[in-house]
Order: sequence, then C-alpha cells, then structure tokens
Amino acid sequence: MAGHTENSITIDAPLDLVWEMTNDLENWPRLFSEYASVDIISREGDTTTFRLTMHPDENGKVWSWVSERTPDRGKRTVRARRVETGPFAHMDILWEYAELPGGVEMRWTQDFAMKPDAPVDDAWMTDNINRNSRVQMALIRDRIEQVARDSESASVASSR
Repeated sequence: MAGHTENSITIDAPLDLVWEMTNDLENWPRLFSEYASVDIISREGDTTTFRLTMHPDENGKVWSWVSERTPDRGKRTVRARRVETGPFAHMDILWEYAELPGGVEMRWTQDFAMKPDAPVDDAWMTDNINRNSRVQMALIRDRIEQVARDSESASVASSR
C-alpha cells in the first residue's frame, strides 16, 4: 500500500507574491511553523537540493532530511522529492498554483510509502500529513495575505 494526500487552500493575494513567498526556501522557517532551518546544499539549473530541519517534536527528537525541489513558473508547478528518505520508502510532492477569482489556489499532492521498518504505517502518515498540511497551509495563507495587505496599504499611502 502507498500513501496519497491532496490538500489545497485559496490565498487572497497576487500569484507573483504567492509564488515568490512559497518558493523562497531560505525564508521557509518564517513561513512554516514546523521548520527550524533550511540549508541550501546545491543549485543546478532550476533544481535546488536542501536540508530541512524541524523543531524538536513532543519527545525532543529533531527530524531532518535532504530534499530537492524544481519549480516550473510557466506551468505553475513545483516538483519535489526527498533525497534522504528517512522512514519513507519514497516521498514525492507536487505543488500546483491556479489563479481563481478569489485569489490563488495552492494545492499540495503527496505520494509516498513508508518503509517496512518505519515506526508508523502509510495510513497513520496519511492522516498526519493531511492534518499538518491544513495547519501549515492556513498559516502560509495568513502570512502571505498579511504581506499583500501591507503592500497594498503602503502603495495607497505612497500615492497620496
């Protein structure tokens, strides 16, 4: 069996702002609440290889892994995968962005499988990813919308 999740949220902000903020890896610790640090390992063409380190979990364990991420601005997609898979047999993520009348829909699709000796199974991880994705997406939406509002206010103020 394998795990599959799809989660989306609409962000009331311009596509350019949503794209820039969600693809600025160095600023992910300020965008996501779960990441303590991002360390860029290499950039080759459009692909970035990086290490993500999470804040300690409830047991004090710090999780860290290497991923690679390739954005395609023209297609409004980003493909990512874990290079150091840890407890996963594989983890592939597709980010998709679509302009809608109410803003930008950001969708995350994650396909994965847990290793046989992983401490949790595919079903547990599917529930965990779905729950966490909703929390992180709402946080990202709120932070981007705040930047959009602040930018709009500054623009109005400077035009007076």
